[in-house]
Amino acid sequence: MEQIIFKPKLYKFNTCKEFIDEFNLTNKDLILTNKYIFDPYFDQENCPAAIIYQENYGNGEPTDIMVDAIIQDASKNNYDRLIAIGGGTVIDIAKILAVTKGNNVDYLYEHKNELTKYHQLLIIPTTCGTGSEVTNISIINRTRLGVKMGLTSSNMFADYAILIPELLKTLPFKVFATSSIDALVHAVESSLSPKATAYTKLFGYKAIEMIITSYQKLVDQGKEILPDLMSDFLTASNFAGLAFGTAGCAAVHALSYPLGGTYHVPHGESNYAIFTGVLKNYKKIKTDGELAVMEKYLANLLNCNTDMVYDKLEALLNQILPKKALHEYGVTKQDLNDFTDNVINTQERLMANNFVPLNRQQIYQIYQELY
Repeated sequence: MEQIIFKPKLYKFNTCKEFIDEFNLTNKDLILTNKYIFDPYFDQENCPAAIIYQENYGNGEPTDIMVDAIIQDASKNNYDRLIAIGGGTVIDIAKILAVTKGNNVDYLYEHKNELTKYHQLLIIPTTCGTGSEVTNISIINRTRLGVKMGLTSSNMFADYAILIPELLKTLPFKVFATSSIDALVHAVESSLSPKATAYTKLFGYKAIEMIITSYQKLVDQGKEILPDLMSDFLTASNFAGLAFGTAGCAAVHALSYPLGGTYHVPHGESNYAIFTGVLKNYKKIKTDGELAVMEKYLANLLNCNTDMVYDKLEALLNQILPKKALHEYGVTKQDLNDFTDNVINTQERLMANNFVPLNRQQIYQIYQELY
């Protein structure tokens, strides 16, 4: 059994200047980024690399239409090295760019077992949630099919994953909240996965500890200390990425995708809307095993008894990002059936990683309880 997948070389720099000095950007580089991220930290006038700003092609999470347009413009450049500097949208698109020579998203999904890496890939995350710098999956909203789907290939791993806490110093609090909760979900789901190993749980449980203790500091001392905690949140996100890159995510992600895809809820927020609902339903089915280990670990961090752990966890998370019921996003009762069918029909890959199997009735019940 494979114990842990760790493909990229991992670097960490305190500042962007240290990265630039180490990696020596040239005119054979293409940078995919956002202007509001790039301009404060990089000198565009003296940067020899070609630059594509993702926001010029649309806002929000990546869609097939957005990615196809970027593929076409990127293919006009002659570049060897692709550098992604951004959040989950930028990183997911960059992984696609690394394995295409102009072919569109539909073609890549249809030929997912034949993908070849054409460009060396460097990934620099600017949020503290995706952990995507060390994984080989890209999530695209395939609007032509009406579903969000993952594309995976060993050739979509970055060659270099680079952590630069300086890039997170001015991260808006809402973006921090949604992304860091996403990292917490990655860590919890991967640790409960049947594919978890001693190595993935080492990273997963440590990520949980770092995120929760840092949230507690924020609540106790105030949001003004957040810049000083960003390095820890970035490292915790990376740990969680290493964990779920091998052990996988599960029902929380699977059930969140229809919400995010239909009502354009940010990924981390849609995960939080589903998060404890899934855990509570796991417990209805099986109270021992890794879930009991997880509850004891969380209870110790949250200073409570295990029977109160999910309430205490939500109480803490609500001070970072208030949780909403599904109907507050516009979800209808008919959506609950449609969402359930979507999970059953399109999310087998994720549902295979559940702590316990969930049937259609149990999936619908989770949605209904959260409605």
